[in-house]
Amino acid sequence: MPVLLPPALGLFLDLLRCPACRTRRLHPDRGALRCAAGHTFDIARHGYAGLLTGTRATSGDDAPMVQARSRFLATGRYAPIRRAVARLAAGAVPERGTVVDIGCGTGYYLAGVLDQLPGARGLGLDTSVRALRSAARAHARAAAASWDVFRPLPLADGVADVVLDVFAPRNPAEFHRILRPAGRLIVVRPTARHLAELRGRVPAMVTVDPAKEQRLHQALDPRFEAVVTEQVEYPMALAGPHALDLVGMTPSARHVSRTDLDDDGLLPDRVTVSVLATAYQPR
Repeated sequence: MPVLLPPALGLFLDLLRCPACRTRRLHPDRGALRCAAGHTFDIARHGYAGLLTGTRATSGDDAPMVQARSRFLATGRYAPIRRAVARLAAGAVPERGTVVDIGCGTGYYLAGVLDQLPGARGLGLDTSVRALRSAARAHARAAAASWDVFRPLPLADGVADVVLDVFAPRNPAEFHRILRPAGRLIVVRPTARHLAELRGRVPAMVTVDPAKEQRLHQALDPRFEAVVTEQVEYPMALAGPHALDLVGMTPSARHVSRTDLDDDGLLPDRVTVSVLATAYQPR
């Protein structure tokens, strides 16, 4: 039996463009999305559209990482970050606006934004089909599709009121192309203090590049101007299982073995959360 078109995905058909043609619209057809030239993209039974074709992205969370992320985010320990993202987005989205979340993961931040914007629609893009299974269910007005941020985005020009980039890779040229002139790009990234206590105990964890801010400025400055930056910093208590999930949901999970983390007393019971959230306007 063909998969029915998820209602949230139907909200985005006017904005989506065929990844192969780059210009033709997509329409639903027997459990898939199809363009006038016949290019076809399956709708997974989990509710997301499989737009990523050809050479596959090599990144993306695997099943254990997604499970760890879902468990950790459900504790509310990153809720202050989600609230900051929603605040920055609220000022740029009209009553029936459009939010695109790049590297959306499980859809946690996109859902937080849509909760504050009752008339808005959201689209999450990610390379991880495991994460997209959660993102497709994250919010009634949030659609999800597989896509690689480093390829031209499967969206028409100037259709997004807000682009979210939370702990995700960036493609400034494509972000600028899909944003409306009055839209906003919201970028969240860690400071050097983020989880420093944890990284101090687990040397194999991925570190924060000290040149990260400089590289971000160089990448965005030709096309974007910073409007406002919020620093979100607070101490966070960690019980043992939550500490394991915090490590397990990040790229560090590929470098740290469970045996390393099972050492009694290795993981701290309190860490510092420290991120910068900046809203940019297109130049």
